Amino acid sequence: MNKAKPFCISKWEVWEAYKRVKANKGAAGVDGQTVAKFEEDLKNNLFKIWNRMSSGSYFPPPVRRVDIPKDNEGTRPLGIPTVADRIAMTVAKRYLEPILEEHFHPDSYGYRPEKSAIEAVAVARRRCWRYDWVLDLDIKGFFDSIDHDLLLRAVRKQTDCKWVLVYIKRWLKAPVQLEDGRLIHREKGTPQGGVISPLLANLFLHYAFDKWMQRQYPQIPFERYADDGICHCQSKAQAESLRAAIEQRFAECGLELHRQKTRIIYCKDDRRREDYAEQKFDFLGYTFRPRGAKDPEGRFFVGFNPAISNEAAKSMRETMREWRLHRQTDKSLDELAHMINPVVRGWMNYYGNFYRSALYPTFQRLNNILVRWATRKYKRLRGHNRRALHWLQKIVYKQPELFAHWGLRQLKAGQ
Repeated sequence: MNKAKPFCISKWEVWEAYKRVKANKGAAGVDGQTVAKFEEDLKNNLFKIWNRMSSGSYFPPPVRRVDIPKDNEGTRPLGIPTVADRIAMTVAKRYLEPILEEHFHPDSYGYRPEKSAIEAVAVARRRCWRYDWVLDLDIKGFFDSIDHDLLLRAVRKQTDCKWVLVYIKRWLKAPVQLEDGRLIHREKGTPQGGVISPLLANLFLHYAFDKWMQRQYPQIPFERYADDGICHCQSKAQAESLRAAIEQRFAECGLELHRQKTRIIYCKDDRRREDYAEQKFDFLGYTFRPRGAKDPEGRFFVGFNPAISNEAAKSMRETMREWRLHRQTDKSLDELAHMINPVVRGWMNYYGNFYRSALYPTFQRLNNILVRWATRKYKRLRGHNRRALHWLQKIVYKQPELFAHWGLRQLKAGQ
């Protein structure tokens, strides 16, 4: 073993990690260095990372913290490591992830290769049809509560690679720098936003929850996406018992269930006759609740199904407002479509998977914005909303693929 380089890390791994960080883009950390700035001296910067990681002398700088608004209330702290630190984390993640993937539970869906949120929603929908009750879990301040000793013990169960253990410990202990420059030293938690944080969070909950459920309650299925999870129960009594057991289990692991946000839900539909106040829950941007549906023979019934949540639809409308399309009269309709279609397609690809008609009101709002744009763009349409509406309808019929949301057949301007 080379005493100067006790850790065997290849330069190729650092190069591959850099390419992944570059593709993900992201903001600058505490040093103010962007990816573009990092690339101005790329060869030397990558060599420094490799040299320090291989020699054991790599110490992560503080993580820059920014507070971003949450959909419902307050803010969520986001940690932004430096570009160099993101590359170093990616080197470790590329080593550790394939090892952990062999052990992770099949119903853990968050931040995993070949897994997705939509897959979790689809499985949850099927199970809500089979099981009458859901326990909707909410972990209070999960990323800030992770016990470092328990997490490192979990890492050691999966690998004895010394450099991985050394650097994970250092990343966990790296201080957080607030916007006013103050440093906060951490004794627990891993910052949201760190490249390796989702993998470590999954590993923590793999032992704290997934394996425990498999061992103690193998008859109760669940879906977990990072710290967002739901369990399917046969009865209200079973859900209440499970809630108490999970609360105790999490307390042993340094975690706490949010008392108000952890709820028991009755999956009401045509077949289920019980009367229970809680009949809906949100999961991964979808609201599950009783909804009208039609069977293959054309008969109407009430099923328990997911559709885009009010919070997700509100977030979409806020993004539309931020575009300020009605003021961009210097642009053509084609240019507006080119600008917004990638985002709109993303919304449709995610929220259009289940109960697509729930998207219509939100996309009708987008049509109304385009009408407003037309009244400002063309003198002949000023002050004539109805005339502008007819003008837009003609565009819809002539070029139905111009805007991505016009591909929804039921969505027509003016409806």
